[in-house]
Amino acid sequence: MLIPKALTIAGSDSGGGAGIQADLKTFSAFRVFGMSVITAVTAQNSLGVQGVENLPPAFVARQLRSVLEDFGADAAKCGMLSTAPIIEAVAAGLTERRIEKLVVDPVMVAKSGDRLLEPDARAALADRILPLALLVTPNLPEAEVLAGMRVAEPEDMEEAARRIHLMGPRYVLVKGGHLKGDATDLLWNGREFTRFSTPRIDSQNTHGTGCTFSAAIVAGLARGQALGDAIRSAKAYVTRAIREGFQAGRGVGQLRHFIPDW
Repeated sequence: MLIPKALTIAGSDSGGGAGIQADLKTFSAFRVFGMSVITAVTAQNSLGVQGVENLPPAFVARQLRSVLEDFGADAAKCGMLSTAPIIEAVAAGLTERRIEKLVVDPVMVAKSGDRLLEPDARAALADRILPLALLVTPNLPEAEVLAGMRVAEPEDMEEAARRIHLMGPRYVLVKGGHLKGDATDLLWNGREFTRFSTPRIDSQNTHGTGCTFSAAIVAGLARGQALGDAIRSAKAYVTRAIREGFQAGRGVGQLRHFIPDW
């Protein structure tokens, strides 16, 4: 029996709602075999990030080599890559053993507002990781940083997507969750735009939404779905996970990753 394999390269969330933990839960929900390369360990809960320890870049590279030399990966994602040396190590590993279905979630700031990407790492992310990506999935604040412009309206999302596409990814999905109205994401392939929209859910149970969304896309790609179908399926999954979310601690609530009958 052939089981699809998906890899996440990201940081650990000790609170269990985002990062590596959210990614592996999502892979399991989609019945995909999940593997991980941990880039950083956070002391984190629903109230915020109390500490971050970045792993040595050489050890990040060793994890990546170990996984790819034995298992390989049908699809993969990059999440928290907090320093320029870690980005260089990951880029070198992905250049050596290219993964065609690579999704980059350019994690920069936690839901609590804590910074997860060092300023000098932003250029390295754009120069070394984005050209390797099939898809990059910035939210509006991340799109602003990558595109170097204010993104506050749907028209701004289009221009930001065009600018980010010039950095090398084959597709750019600018997520519109920070705007009012329906939650509409905008996909640009260099020729045309495609919109993915769902009704907005009024909920505070949103910790790890971006991580979960990108992981769900990766799971769909690993299962052989076309990119558009993988995005639609991921958006439906995240929407339901938010709707059925719950309060685990005293701060931001959690998504329900294991949804009955999914």
